[in-house]
This record gives sequence, C-alpha cells and structure tokens, in this order.
Amino acid sequence: MTKNPNQYINRELSWLQFNARVLQEADDEKVPLVERLRFLGIFSNNLDEFFKVRYATIKRIDLAGKAGKSALGGIGAKELLEEITKIVIAQQSESLEILSNIQNQLKKFNVNVITEKEISENQNKFIKEYFSQKVRPALVTIMLDELHQFPLLKDSAAYLAVKIKMKPEDNFFPNKIAYALIELPKSVDRFVVMPKVGDQHYIIMLDDLIRNCLGMLFNIFNFESFSTHMIKITRDAELDIESDLSKSFIEKISASVKHRRIGDPVRLVYDKNMDKEMLDFLLNKMGIDDTDSIIPGGRYHNRRDYMNFPNLGIKELFYEKHQPLPIPGMVLQGRLLDKIAEKDYLLYAPYQNFAYLIKFLREAALDPKVKTIKITIYRLAEISNIASSLINAKKNGKEVTVQIELRARFDEEANIKYAEQMQYEGIQLIFGVPGLKVHCKACVIERLENDKFVRYGFISTGNFNETTAKIYTDYTLFTSNQSILKEVNKVFDFFQINYKIKKYKHLIVSPHYTRNAISALINKEIANAKAGKPSGIKLKLNSLSDYDMIDKLYEASRAGVKIKMIVRGICSLIPGIEGMSENIEVISIVDKFLEHPRLFVFENGGNSQMYISSADFMTRNLDTRVEISCPIYDQEIKKELLETFEICWNDNVKARIISINQDNAYKIDDKPKIRSQVETYNYYLNKIDVQTKLEENNGFH
Repeated sequence: MTKNPNQYINRELSWLQFNARVLQEADDEKVPLVERLRFLGIFSNNLDEFFKVRYATIKRIDLAGKAGKSALGGIGAKELLEEITKIVIAQQSESLEILSNIQNQLKKFNVNVITEKEISENQNKFIKEYFSQKVRPALVTIMLDELHQFPLLKDSAAYLAVKIKMKPEDNFFPNKIAYALIELPKSVDRFVVMPKVGDQHYIIMLDDLIRNCLGMLFNIFNFESFSTHMIKITRDAELDIESDLSKSFIEKISASVKHRRIGDPVRLVYDKNMDKEMLDFLLNKMGIDDTDSIIPGGRYHNRRDYMNFPNLGIKELFYEKHQPLPIPGMVLQGRLLDKIAEKDYLLYAPYQNFAYLIKFLREAALDPKVKTIKITIYRLAEISNIASSLINAKKNGKEVTVQIELRARFDEEANIKYAEQMQYEGIQLIFGVPGLKVHCKACVIERLENDKFVRYGFISTGNFNETTAKIYTDYTLFTSNQSILKEVNKVFDFFQINYKIKKYKHLIVSPHYTRNAISALINKEIANAKAGKPSGIKLKLNSLSDYDMIDKLYEASRAGVKIKMIVRGICSLIPGIEGMSENIEVISIVDKFLEHPRLFVFENGGNSQMYISSADFMTRNLDTRVEISCPIYDQEIKKELLETFEICWNDNVKARIISINQDNAYKIDDKPKIRSQVETYNYYLNKIDVQTKLEENNGFH
C-alpha cells in the first residue's frame, strides 16, 4: 500500500534534526565549555556515521536508477541527497561559528588554543623538538604529482593537502608547483598541550603544529611557500559478506570489514578557503564527481577528536561529577543471587552503579553451584570486565555460551578480537541467526539448588559495556522469575536451532512476535478508549520510523487514546495534527547522558502493562533483528519506571518539542525548572535516604 507522504517525516531528515539538537547543546551557554566542545565532537562523529551508512544507502538507491519514494517517506532518492547536502552544509557552517565562540570564551579561563601564526619564540623551540621526536616519525607523506594512481585515502582519516610553490631554481617540478598529502597520525594526540606561561595554558592542534614544521618536512626541495588545507573522505560502510562455504563466519566478517576500507566515497569535506586550482586537482585525481556529497567545511576536520579535548584541571569547564548510586536493598559486598532470589531489582545506569552487573557475573563465575552461563553480546568495552568474567567462569569449569554479534556496526573488529579470545578459552560461541542481527541484551545462569536447577538472570535495554554505561542511560532488570528466564533460555535455543519458532507467554521477541504483539496492545487501548475505560500509551524510544507502527499510533490517537512519547533520535511520526495525531505529544531530551532506554507502558483499563526493551519502533528492530521486550511484574519497579518517566516528561530545560515544524523548539512552561537527568539522580538519591531512615527505624543501625 502506498503511504501518504504528508503523514511522515523522512527518517534521514528527522535524524539530521536530532543531530541539530546535539549542536544546540554545543551552542548552549549554560553548558560548561569543554562539554560544549565534546558535543561538537559528538555532532561530527554522528555525521561521519550518517554518511557512511544512511547517505551511502540512499546513494545506492539513486545509482540503481530507483526513486525509492515508498521507502523514503515520499521523497525521491536524488532529491533527498540534495536536501541532505544542503542541510549539512548549513549545519557545518553553524558548527564552525560555535567552535570559534567556544575558543574565544576559553580565554576567560586562561586557555588559549593557538594557530601556527601565534607561536612565540619559546613555544617554537618546544614545537620543533616535539615535531622531530613524536610527529615526524609517525607521518605518512605522499607526493601526488607523479603518481599514476591516486592513493587510497582512509575512511574518515584527516589529511593535510599541501600545495608547494617552488623557487625558480628548483629542478624537481617543471611547473614550479607540487602537491602532497599528509595523513594526520592517530598515534599522536590531536591536541598538543604546551608549557604554561604564568597562569596561561596553551594548546595547539596537531594540524597547525605540522603546518608550522612544513619547512622541516620538505627541506629537500627549494620551496618558496606553502598553501595547506585539510580534507577528509567518507566511504560507504556497508558490509558485503561473501558466500564462500569454506570460510568461517569470523573470516567472512573480517574480510568484509577489510573490504570496507575501499568502499565507494560518499562525501568529501574540504577547507572552504582552498583555492579552486587545488580543489579541482584533488577532485580530478580522486575521481569524485557531482554525484558525491562535496561539503565545504572549516580549517579543521575530524572534529570528533574534540570529544577528547585535554583536561587542564579547571573544574568549571566540565560537568559536575556524580558518583553512581547503590540500588536500595542490594549490596555489592554481599551475595547478589540471594537478594535476587527474594525479589526483582532494577538498575538504571548511569544514575546507579553498573558494577552490579559485573558483580553478578563475577559471583556466577566463582559460585560452585552455578553450572551454566548464557549471555548475548553486542558491544563490549575496549577492556571488558564482562569478557574477563566469562573467561574466568569457563576456567572454573562452568558451561559458558556466548552469542556475540560480529556485525555490530563499527564494532566488528573489536567483537572479532573478543570472539577469538573467548573461542581460544573454550567458550561456546554462537554467531547469530542467518539474515538476522542479534540485538537483544540478556543473560541467564543455572544454579543447582536442592537437586534442581534454578535460574537467575538479567535483561537490559543497553549493551553490557562498562564504558558506555557511564554515559548512556539504560535499564537492567535482575530477576529470578523462572517463567521469564525459561523463555530467555528459549531465545538461546532459537539461536542454535533457528528453524523452530518458539512460543512465549511473557517475553515479546522479534522478529516473529514484536510487531503483532505491540499492535495488539495498541488495539486494546483503542477498544478501551471507545468503551470509556481508562486508556493511554507512554513510550520511551531511541527512534520511531516504521510506517505501519506509526499508522497504528495514528489510529489510536483518532480513537481518543492519549499518547506521550519521549523519542531521542529519529521520529518519522508527526504529532499534533488534527484528525490524525492530535492526541499524540512527542518530546526529545538531549543532555549530559545519551538517553538510550526503551520503555513501553499501556494503561490497560487501569491495570498497566509495562515492558523494557532492546527494540525501537524501526522496521529493522521489528522484522530483521532478534530483540527482547521483557514485562515488568514487580509493583515497586513499575512505580519507579512511571515516576522516572514523568520526571523526563516534565523536563522544561533540556526537552525539545517534536512537531511538524522540525525546529527543535525547547519546551517552555511556567512550572519550576526541571532538568530531568539531574532530577532523576536526585530521585534515586532520595530513595537511598528513605531506605536508610527505614533501616534506622527498624534497628539496623
């Protein structure tokens, strides 16, 4: 069925509006300055990944001669590519103004980011020595003029393109002009902190340090002057997995990741001050034509490096740090399994301590009564306590099964490394299901108690990654509910024997059940609204782009069901349109932490049904991934989830209203200011205080 384009926002254009919200944070005067720089870095990194994946996909549609309107929300592929380029150029220009503003404000804190033209004599001595010892040995410098074939530029690496004007007596270049490329080495910090002068801090970017030392680099030539500008190329990141039956899945993914390095270019970003002769030379040599996105940018590319801007010990430049809180009733020193046997517990990271999850696995690894551990892995930390706990368990004789997703985008190489390490230790690895990514986050262990196996486990909305758990908000449910964990076990059975479709009474599992189950829950709300019974839907999502799911929500709105949605990223649904979505409100929160949990709440006539999930309302999560939505049965946890949802819903500091205008207008009202991430931390802090008082009153202290 053809969809009405007036009913949806194109997902790519909606995503660009999400990235604009990130840019708003970089522009927010109330955000500490280094944190603003980090938001600029996130903005830049997001854009790189967008071009590698989404822009590249649309370009493939266009090159195949297809309009793609039905899949792209009513807009043709070629038209969409042009619109994306137009928006990105405007956003890049805005980001450069923000960067300049931040650097000027840093001077108030005695932090000076200087260029090669502002170097003092003493600093020049330091820079020359630094260049000789650390930079020059790591540089790859390519003279371009005599090359018959242009070198393969690395995806998203930053290059200095150098135009060298020679003196008349030069004997190397007849035209007295030479071109070179210098790849910025990743082994050297992008920001070089120079010695302080009094109370003044000085930082120079590696790019400008190299510019200052070009004479040392090209001293074999009779040069007169240099013109230096940065370029960056972005390549199609799609994995084309070969079908060679003689190769293992690890070998196929590994080969595909290597092949990504020579993917077709989809974007060239260049310094807009580059002269036309130099730009034309480079475009001609690289074979980039007008079908590619050519983005004029600023002096510096790869601004994702601003996420690692140096810490100079000036606390006013950073967010105030808060220690993650304990979960009331759970202790990291005691036995977690004993506590979980009594009741369910919810971990809401990073407000609460992710160490509970690692403690669970460490305890299971040592407990002689624990016989099996099964876990799914999507993204791991670079140095992973999760992986070491699983290896520890295997060394202690446990039967350990790990479903590891080798196709987790941009984490493929890290996951391959861990897969090989765990395979070496004898852990049983499962590499997913043909045609499906495994995106669910679950763990189940079996413990022998009184001659029978009892299951314990956890189900999460986010990755088992202690690094991202410090900056991503996510729910994890610890449970010993045997009915739920029996069904988690069924999911692991499906990984190994995937021609048998399992049935579930509690979990909602993609790809076989989620779409129909969520539709049925929405239908129940529609029926209740029509019957005059209590009805309503509350959703917390990363993205909403599936048209059929959007249509179902529109249907609920028309029936009078009140729908509140907190959607961080893509939202293809248009709220607030009379006769279509007047009962739907949508906000998006972008703040210090990345909002990552998924929560589905259905009023159900006054007896609410509630699920935490790994799945967004995107076609891929519903139809081509293995996802788990887990019901919440514990009344205290239900209350906690509803209360923290309402804290987010009442945010009037960092919440933006999603509307047909796509203007990211801040939610403004006359109520007291609520910044939900601060208030959520205070909510859990208050729960600890209440718990402490209860214990004191009961004689525990």
